[in-house]
Amino acid sequence: MEVTNDATGPEEGNGPSPAEMVERLVRLLTVTEVGPDLYHGSRQIGGRGRVFGGQVVAQALAAAIGTVDGGRVAHSLHAYFMRGGDEDYPIDLRVHRDFDGRSFATRRVEAIQGGEPILTLSASFHRPEEGLAHADYRMPAVPMPEDLPPESEVVKSFIERLPAPTQAFLKRRRSVELRHVNRVDPTDGRPHDAVQHVWFRVVAPMPDDADLHRVALAYMTDMVLLGSSLLPHGINWMSGTAKGASLDHAVWFHELDFRVDDWLLYSTHSPWTGGGRGLNHGRIFDRDGRLIASTAQEGVIRRMR
Repeated sequence: MEVTNDATGPEEGNGPSPAEMVERLVRLLTVTEVGPDLYHGSRQIGGRGRVFGGQVVAQALAAAIGTVDGGRVAHSLHAYFMRGGDEDYPIDLRVHRDFDGRSFATRRVEAIQGGEPILTLSASFHRPEEGLAHADYRMPAVPMPEDLPPESEVVKSFIERLPAPTQAFLKRRRSVELRHVNRVDPTDGRPHDAVQHVWFRVVAPMPDDADLHRVALAYMTDMVLLGSSLLPHGINWMSGTAKGASLDHAVWFHELDFRVDDWLLYSTHSPWTGGGRGLNHGRIFDRDGRLIASTAQEGVIRRMR
């Protein structure tokens, strides 16, 4: 899936209010049941070109959640992208009930456009229980989001050197706000460490629905992750020096009680790039330092000439 999205960036200029942007996001992530184990995912308002990969992952997870009962909660998902989705059409989501046990359930979802699958997703659900617990990863020692400038202020230092479509993209209002701890100037062309620390949250309160917050987090996990594999090579999407597409995407949800309308820290790194592909790992923490989720993604990455 093409690594473009309509969910990140500063909130400035004319457009919907933050509350309206989040309301649109909730509608986008709320799928409609249209038949037995068949759901409909709506189009993103104002979406152009290819569908943001996180949208397809989130809608597929939402469809899977709709078929699971017994108090079981999504704890992991694994998705493969096959074709780029088209923003001109809605997405059909067909759920296969592969397994229902006493503690666990497994669902497989096909996301379909024009009669062809664009993504397959497997999700596992677990009834919460007490058990052994530890977390080996600690939140990096980084500034809190309140101590960082808004993205709209940071990009002013380089936005005029970016291609016109990228400038227009960065100036649009977004449903998700990002604050980079180590924001790189995308026009400097220099190699950087393959590490990113980014605070993110939706820009207005979300309903008190734990499943919706899980689906929204799945949506947001596709942001910034693949770009980590480009940093050591001095190329990036914004400057038009790189292009790429997600191949697969995995999320493990560790905590039950978290909110995407409060700040979460996305700490990503790329341990390997080669053969036209880049591997990326991510850890998501809340502001108290709890490890909320882990992610992994491999994608195609190519230099634009």
